[in-house]
Amino acid sequence: MATRNNSNKWLRFLKRTILGLAVLIALIGLYMMHPQFGKRPSGERLQRIQLSKQFKGGKFQNSSPTPQLTQPWTVALYDYFFKRSNETSPKHTIPTVDIDWEKLLSQPHGLVWFGHSSYFLRLDGKNILVDPVLSGSASPIPGSVKAFKGADVSTVSALPPIDYLFISHDHYDHMDYKTLKALQPRVGKVIVGLGVGSHLEYWGYRPEQIIEKDWWDEINLGDGFSVTVAPARHFSGRSIFTANTLWASYALQTPSMRLYLGGDSGYDNHFKEIGNQLGPFDLAILENGQYDLSWKHIHMMPEEVVQAAHDLKASLLFPVHSSKFVLANHAWNEPLERISNEAIRQQQPLLTPMIGQVIDLDQPPLTPSYWWRK
Repeated sequence: MATRNNSNKWLRFLKRTILGLAVLIALIGLYMMHPQFGKRPSGERLQRIQLSKQFKGGKFQNSSPTPQLTQPWTVALYDYFFKRSNETSPKHTIPTVDIDWEKLLSQPHGLVWFGHSSYFLRLDGKNILVDPVLSGSASPIPGSVKAFKGADVSTVSALPPIDYLFISHDHYDHMDYKTLKALQPRVGKVIVGLGVGSHLEYWGYRPEQIIEKDWWDEINLGDGFSVTVAPARHFSGRSIFTANTLWASYALQTPSMRLYLGGDSGYDNHFKEIGNQLGPFDLAILENGQYDLSWKHIHMMPEEVVQAAHDLKASLLFPVHSSKFVLANHAWNEPLERISNEAIRQQQPLLTPMIGQVIDLDQPPLTPSYWWRK
């Protein structure tokens, strides 16, 4: 009799567990239908993707073999729990500056950084915005990957009208649903890699707003502005789908300056190729942060960032992808400290503005500011 009772209890427990899992899966499925997860390319857009040299085996591929993890996942997990810095977030409110928009918009060539990979450029009379994440979070999971205290210095409503919006790839820390939804009425043209326009149209962008291109495609924007979509060594993906949209960098030519907008990328020979074909550059903006030896092929180490700037033939290097969100195991201020040391060693002029600080690109500071030590 006792054996039968135990068996019945086990069956009831099993049924409840299965029911609970089924409910959880259903809730996750419903949540994944939220528009923030975007929409996969289809129809004519998908047909064009399938003609790309970068699209092989049903996915976009890097030029070089690029495993996302270079060590066993068990090592990466061990490092996360036992080798993680206890200063991944600042223990104080991060130092920032209130944006002086009047000053910025009156300059021929100005820049302001919003933290991580979001920044605004004022170039030859045009307003340019790159990878804006202004919602306070870089994750689709509520309450996670929140901006450092004090790091949010602007809102969409504070921005002026945007002539050109550049999105490097569709990861949440570069392509933010809330920000882009609010921006849509204020944007002239948005330049993206193949497939990324599918998300934007789903979020209310008009087809005529979107310029969607492959690597090495050149776009004449008019008024002396042109851009070449260039390679990067990374990956893409929202929801459960990966590599169905193209990640990219951009070589931007204005009437008086040439800039490289790097997006996310591991180090590879594409930097030298871009430098030889499209350089030299007055300014290279490259990712520097959220790196780890376990994923070194998709994010550069600080010393590699300086080498990439040399490969690009960049007169000035501006490192981004730090100081706002925790996405790796290193201390929050380590990326800027390491790249400053390496830039001095290699005599690479380095721009390290505070978040919100207006920079005059005609007379930029050329040495590290060390604001993160204050």
